[in-house]
Amino acid sequence: MQMTPRERVLCALQHRKPDRVPIHDSPWETTIARWHREGLPEGVSPVEHFGYAFRGYDFDISFQLPEVVLEETDEYRVVRNSLGATVKNWKNATSTPGYLDFAVKDRRSWEEYKPLLRWNDRRIDWASGLTRFRADKEAGWFCHFAGAMGYDRSQGIVGSERLLMAMLDDPEWVRDIFATGVQLLIDGAEEMLGGGFDFDGAFLYDDMGYRNGPLFSPRMYRELLFPFHKKIVDFFHGKGLRVILHSCGCVKPLIPDLIKAGCDCLQPLEVKAGMDLVELKRLYGERLALMGGIDVRLMALGDLAPLEKEISTKFAVAKSDGAYIYHSDHSVPDDVSFANYCGAMQLVEKYGRY
Repeated sequence: MQMTPRERVLCALQHRKPDRVPIHDSPWETTIARWHREGLPEGVSPVEHFGYAFRGYDFDISFQLPEVVLEETDEYRVVRNSLGATVKNWKNATSTPGYLDFAVKDRRSWEEYKPLLRWNDRRIDWASGLTRFRADKEAGWFCHFAGAMGYDRSQGIVGSERLLMAMLDDPEWVRDIFATGVQLLIDGAEEMLGGGFDFDGAFLYDDMGYRNGPLFSPRMYRELLFPFHKKIVDFFHGKGLRVILHSCGCVKPLIPDLIKAGCDCLQPLEVKAGMDLVELKRLYGERLALMGGIDVRLMALGDLAPLEKEISTKFAVAKSDGAYIYHSDHSVPDDVSFANYCGAMQLVEKYGRY
């Protein structure tokens, strides 16, 4: 019997075999624009076209400051965002935002802005959010709570360099930033659950790695961040929900502690940062479901044979106990053509059946 996307994801998170590997992916906006030029029907998103399993629901976790456009050209846009950070976004290129300045620069300014991170009902559009949620739930998608937290969210408030230095020089301040962000997520999730969002799970985001390793040591993770990861994972587990953690880059040294914190699944397993899906399955597969790990660079080649070898070899190991969800090893960049991506999805379908 054919399963719904929700049933497939739940099977994977519970280490049970579904009818086929669940699929999800994250193409950049410039990639989607290219695909529309190359055959993706206008007005149709990749989510709809390829049947991605996940539907995420979040709320405004910012200071709720008004966004102000400071500069705009044909190539980029500079804004002061709802966290008071000055950010430069490129319009026609696949890139992450460039942070130019921050409202929070020290403990004093943090104490000034911190009260703006309390829950209030203006953080979510209840009417439209619930309408969309109920439709997605009825359609059989995996409807999850979504939220950024910890190091990743905090660097958007104070900046990466300032945060990393504070982790050494002022750890109590950093703990307060982490604690405040996690508490807001918990308060908001509690309100959403009580207000009709009967989530299937939680997808939490905390980028902690770069190409060669974690941005901080496992010891520092245990001392500063682990307690807050465990707190929010325990919250969702208390609601009967499994937790997927997104963390880009190489986070291999942190995985034993992520498992101790209770994370049920790790994503996206970035190949170019040394995250080997087969190795991770061998080391942690009994305790951790895995999502991702397929080298997106192979999707841009003229010949899909290397991608077929990648998918067939890795799927054979990763899906052995059902605890695997397909995702590229990062967001899909705009050097991947629509034809190549369709070919990739055909390979996922071919090798993803049980």
